[in-house]
Amino acid sequence: MNSQNGFLLSFIKYGENDAVLHCFTEEDGFQTYFLKGIYSKRNKKKALLLPLSKLNFTTNPVKGNGIPSVSKFELIENNDIYTDIKVNTVIFFVSDFLNQILKHENKNPGIFFSIDQFIAELTNKNYQSHLLFLIAILKIQGVAPLVNNGKYLDPETGTFAVGASHQLFNEEISALWKNAVSSENLYHIKIPASLRKDFLDSLLVYYHYHITDFRIPASLEVIQQIFE
Repeated sequence: MNSQNGFLLSFIKYGENDAVLHCFTEEDGFQTYFLKGIYSKRNKKKALLLPLSKLNFTTNPVKGNGIPSVSKFELIENNDIYTDIKVNTVIFFVSDFLNQILKHENKNPGIFFSIDQFIAELTNKNYQSHLLFLIAILKIQGVAPLVNNGKYLDPETGTFAVGASHQLFNEEISALWKNAVSSENLYHIKIPASLRKDFLDSLLVYYHYHITDFRIPASLEVIQQIFE
């Protein structure tokens, strides 16, 4: 038996009653688990299957080339953030985002702590926190832009230049990037509502250049509609 904490990133129904879970765990990084019987009529724990819910998993030993099966799981932290439609939209977007970029990530305390910190910001109704969280992930991964005296961020090279190299990265957006990358108190930064859509678009462009096989999350359209 192995017990550890993890954030649920995605879950897929398998057959009539079972599910396959993708999680980012504290001790082993990205993990895939098999959960038997979760969709049976009498199982009330399916209500715990929410994106980014922090759970404690107890798993059985793996047989052959199979995936670990969950013998039991419990909710670690109970909160009501899922009742806020804006927060709920942000959570679905970020879990979708993390589910693809962390697939090959081993144990990484920095990322695990950052997800915890991000959820705390959401609990406090920080509706721009997902934008800054994506910067935090770039910093932990070691691919955040290098700050210099240039005014325009070049998303391909990850450096600031004298002139603009991409239409999204104008002086205003580039200044926000520079401020975020340099700040020790990332979530204290305020991104004007009028710039949030362009800033998110710029994040996706940057991830495209610096994260292998990155794709635009399917939930992007929903989050853009919510924050228009």
